[in-house]
Amino acid sequence: MRIGYLDCFSGISGDMCLGALVDAGVPLQSIEATLATLPLSGWSLRAERVMRAGIAATRVHVELDQSQHKPHRGLGDVLGIIESGSLPPEVAERSCAVFRNLAEAEAAIHGTQPDEVHFHEVGAVDAICDIVGTVAGLAELRLDTLRHSTVMLGGGRVKAAHGTLPVPAPATARLLQGRPTEGGPVDVELATPTGAALLKTLAEPAAQWPAMTPEKVAYGAGGRDLEHHPNVLRLAVGTTCAQGSESDYVWVLETNLDDMTGEEIGYCTEKLLEADALDVFSTPVQMKKNRPGVQLTVLCRPEDLRTLEGLLWRETSTLGVRRALWQRTKLVREFETVQTPWGPVRVKIARLGGQVIRGKPEFEDCRRLAQRHGIPLREVYRAAVRSSSG
Repeated sequence: MRIGYLDCFSGISGDMCLGALVDAGVPLQSIEATLATLPLSGWSLRAERVMRAGIAATRVHVELDQSQHKPHRGLGDVLGIIESGSLPPEVAERSCAVFRNLAEAEAAIHGTQPDEVHFHEVGAVDAICDIVGTVAGLAELRLDTLRHSTVMLGGGRVKAAHGTLPVPAPATARLLQGRPTEGGPVDVELATPTGAALLKTLAEPAAQWPAMTPEKVAYGAGGRDLEHHPNVLRLAVGTTCAQGSESDYVWVLETNLDDMTGEEIGYCTEKLLEADALDVFSTPVQMKKNRPGVQLTVLCRPEDLRTLEGLLWRETSTLGVRRALWQRTKLVREFETVQTPWGPVRVKIARLGGQVIRGKPEFEDCRRLAQRHGIPLREVYRAAVRSSSG
């Protein structure tokens, strides 16, 4: 499986993404040709090699015709430009998704609707080039998955259309909810809303450099040349070391409880699962003062972290929640439907490297048939196993 890893030790922005992709071998001319299909004029791309605190990197400039009027564009205007081009369908879909995420973040901050947002900073020609060019460049790399590190945000203040704002800018902070971030190491803006939207839409967080065999390690330069700090985005491209399995990243939430009834914990568990928790389980623990208690553990996707942590605050008596980002490896899974003498049953098939490792009939399907026909559950289960490829 081909994997890309964005090491955001100096933040991320649209132009840094373009630079890293070109440095990784994506031809600048190919990105230009894709952008040229858009009904957009007054721009050109230029790449140059630069040094950033001792690291050689590629800087991509979106050069604009200053004589042309640059209107503030709403979400519908931007989506219309993207959809009117001759982009590959996947590139168009993902580019639109990036702008929708930006619009939703801005709308939430300003108390309006996404369709009413006008992109002051990110709606200009250069931002469209950054976003569509990045999506097109990633498509050229033919990655199966894209991961990213903890995002360094920078610090201080940044000037924006609405005035001077703290770093991270409000839109950046909202877009990176559920993602690992850290302030510093310098007092300038390192992660921009455009970069944050690209991460939210296209990449998943990684607790550390993923298990992979790197083929290329590339560097995209940011606009600032910072003293003693390499202002670059590192992109590693390679193949995963594990063969035939899948991996992703999940948040693990834990809290210890010693003053809730079993009914209350059961109710909370149901609410967490209804809110798309991947798994919820409880473990008996011995707490301080020798009180028996329960450790409640929740596994969730990065995008669901805020919702599920909020449920823990509201539905339990906890005063603190521990959280950690974990990488997990999974067998490739698929469902097949088999026929039994009493009706169809879905069977979950697990594969490793294309080989079937095991198959397990779905309990609810087996229970439904056993109850309907008045037969033992195990008979339905065994019949489903005999009929499956697992």
